[in-house]
Amino acid sequence: MSTETVHVDLGLRSYDVRIGQGLLARAGEEIVALAGRRRVAILTDETVATLHLPALQQALAGAGIAAPALALPAGEATKCWAELGRAVEWLLAQKVERKDLVIALGGGVIGDLAGFAAAILRRGVRFVQIPTTLLAQVDSSVGGKTGINSPQGKNLIGAFHQPTLVLADIDVLGTLSPRDFRAGYGEVAKYGLLGDESFFEWLEANAAALAADPALRQRAVRHSVEMKAGIVQRDETEQGERALLNLGHTFGHALESATGYSDRLLHGEGVAIGCTLAFELSARMGLCSQEAPSRVAAHFAAMGLPSRIADIPGGLPDDEALVALMAQDKKVQDGRLRFILARGIGQAFVTDAVDPAALRAVLAESRR
Repeated sequence: MSTETVHVDLGLRSYDVRIGQGLLARAGEEIVALAGRRRVAILTDETVATLHLPALQQALAGAGIAAPALALPAGEATKCWAELGRAVEWLLAQKVERKDLVIALGGGVIGDLAGFAAAILRRGVRFVQIPTTLLAQVDSSVGGKTGINSPQGKNLIGAFHQPTLVLADIDVLGTLSPRDFRAGYGEVAKYGLLGDESFFEWLEANAAALAADPALRQRAVRHSVEMKAGIVQRDETEQGERALLNLGHTFGHALESATGYSDRLLHGEGVAIGCTLAFELSARMGLCSQEAPSRVAAHFAAMGLPSRIADIPGGLPDDEALVALMAQDKKVQDGRLRFILARGIGQAFVTDAVDPAALRAVLAESRR
């Protein structure tokens, strides 16, 4: 199975996303032309450092590239001011210069934090994404959104800072826990739901075999990246169409905040619940058929993902508190909540014309 390349065409900020097997072992030859002083600085987390850091450092050493690394704690809680400050101070101690490279080796948490650190270090240094989770390969490593969380909400502090290269090694997904792989799948399904019904149909037929079949994994990753690249090229800084990529996220981010960014609810699990709620709200408002949300929920259930608020373990704030958390969403404009809703599978759109009573009814129903 050959390596495939998706080009993200953003003028001077353009870059390639390389997708295939064995890319971690070939990272030295992929990066050497970009490395300048033959020295990079790696940011990773403690779990990924055990699994994949030695292979990456060996590959880089084979190309004559020195690669010191800092391993941060694993988990969503790492996307905070304290760990960002720790990462930036370490990079400064490594004497990283503007023309040097920072490598983000890990999932979405490390990719977001390392990208933000690179964006603000010396007013911007280059960085390479080496995503090690399904979620990061199909979503967070592409498009240049970087940042950290706030107690006020998720991803409210950050910057657009495009990577110089993305290396998505399909093989490393084999080290994910079943739960982490399923959570990443929530973002894969999102692409079909927002704009490609034929892709969603393909997933309904093939998704159960993704974890065991590298060829299917590569096809799913490539198609997801192609869809995201197309949208990012047309709307890099989310002035319009790019907001569609947040299907399910207004609900999901509020639920993640309500659970304290803990392992009670992983990001992709929140997206799965959020996508189902978005379709439930769309159906309740008469925008799509009643069958659409049932189809969405049934598919997530078949993949072992949650689709209802009731599926989240432990207590949660009441509906008014959840709506208040949604009001901190980045898509809010002029104080009005904006949702990604749908007229059917693959037909998402952005609106602020949401009936508050319908929203609360959907939240209440999802708790039962």
